[in-house]
Parts: sequence; C-alpha cells; structure tokens
Amino acid sequence: MIKLLAVDVDGTLLDSRGRVPRENIEVLAAAAGRGVRVAIVTGRSYSFALPAVAALRDPLLLIVHNGAIARERAGATLVRRLLPRDRARAVLAATLDWRASAVMYFDRPEAGQIVSDRMDWTHPNRARFRDRNRTIIDEVATLEEALTEDPIQLAFNGELMLMRGVLEAVTGHPAARGLSVSVTEYPHRDFSLVDVNVAGATKGQTLAGVAATLGILRHEVMAIGDNHNDRDMLEWAGVGVVMGNAAEELRSVGLEVTGTNDEGGLAAAVRRHLAL
Repeated sequence: MIKLLAVDVDGTLLDSRGRVPRENIEVLAAAAGRGVRVAIVTGRSYSFALPAVAALRDPLLLIVHNGAIARERAGATLVRRLLPRDRARAVLAATLDWRASAVMYFDRPEAGQIVSDRMDWTHPNRARFRDRNRTIIDEVATLEEALTEDPIQLAFNGELMLMRGVLEAVTGHPAARGLSVSVTEYPHRDFSLVDVNVAGATKGQTLAGVAATLGILRHEVMAIGDNHNDRDMLEWAGVGVVMGNAAEELRSVGLEVTGTNDEGGLAAAVRRHLAL
C-alpha cells in the first residue's frame, strides 16, 4: 500500500508548457483524500517551487534544492543540510572558469536568497528565471566575499558541454568526498544544471529520511521523475516510475516507464498504483 507519493516538478508534474495539467491536480487530490502523503521533490528552491504547486491541496511536503531542504508548505522545516563554507570556497576555487554560470543559494526569508557576481543573465534560458526571482537576487563583487554564512548550495547552469566541464572539475576535486552533486539535463534546449550540495543532500537520501520520520517504510513509497537528479529517489522508492519524456539513459535503468508529461503520464501512473 502506497503511503507516500514523491513527485518531481519540471518534466513530471508540469507539462512541456510549464503548467500543471488539471488531471494531475485531480489525481494528487484523490491520493491525498485517501490519506497518502504527497511530497514535491525538486531541484528548485523553496520560493521558486511554491508557485508551481499552488493548485495542489494540503498537507503538502516540499523537498527542495535536490534534497538540501525539506519543509511543510506552511514553512515548518523538517530537514536542513547546508554546505559548509570551507567546502563552498574549495568548489569556487575549482570552478573559476565557469563563474559566469554560477550562483549561490542561502536559506534566507526574502532578499539575498540568490547571490551572483558574474552570472550572465542575458542567456535565453536564464532571463525568465531572473524576472521571476528579481527581488531575491543580490549582485555582489565576488561570491567568496558573500560567504558570510553557510549556503544551501552552489549552482551552475549553461550549455551541456560547458556544464560537463563543471561536473568534471567538481567531482575531481579533493573536496568531492564531502559533496553531493546533482545533474539535470535538457538536451533539446542544450541546457544543463549542476547543483553542489553537502554530502547526503540528494533527493533519494532526503526522501528516505522524511519517510522514516513519518513512520513510512520504503516499500510504501512511490516516486515519479524524469531526469538524472531523480535517479537515486526512483531507485530507492518501493515503486519508482520514469516519465516517458525522460532521457533514454533513465528510461533504460529497468524501472517502470509511464507516458510523457504531455500525455498524462503522472496521473496514469498514480491511478494505476493507487487504484484510483
């Protein structure tokens, strides 16, 4: 019996136009009505995730920043794993060549949640994000000077090959043993995100911890996602479902594959496993 349903946002809950289809809203409401806890598990920040899930009913858990933070929608914090400043400095030193693609996130109530120094906001895949988050972005002289407290994460984004260079630089660094690195790729847009968190802050590990806190066993958890950063969550869950729009690599790992995010794949999978 499924007691906890973990749902990714982009490419899973949202369709290709960035909207939540009515059938997804209805099926998640039906699941919640059966007593199933619903957790939104995303690489987005807490404030950036909230608008995407506004139509979903409570109670709703949000696991954000690829597992670094877990909160109730009302704001109560369940998990908070910050990146120690010394490790953040080491990553910044190893990635100077990609500084125009880098930002830092902090766990702050409003202004200064996102900090950048040389980010190129004119990039077409960044402009809308900046418009939506303008009030919480601070431009600083250097990211190093902004490290007055432990950040949530360092985040890089840009073209696929550029971000693969970031990934190599970070994972090859001596500090990598104390880090979790999550990758999200959108080949059709030639765009990728590389998020650097403290070790243990992944979607799968945080979902496992939240489930344990709720007294829910692994085989009672269902997870649905579409990208590389979802893989440990999908493989940990008792029922892991891959969206039909996922990369071939993820669709080939042996997990159940449902329809795409434009074909009602999320709703179909939830109905099937919860007999809705």
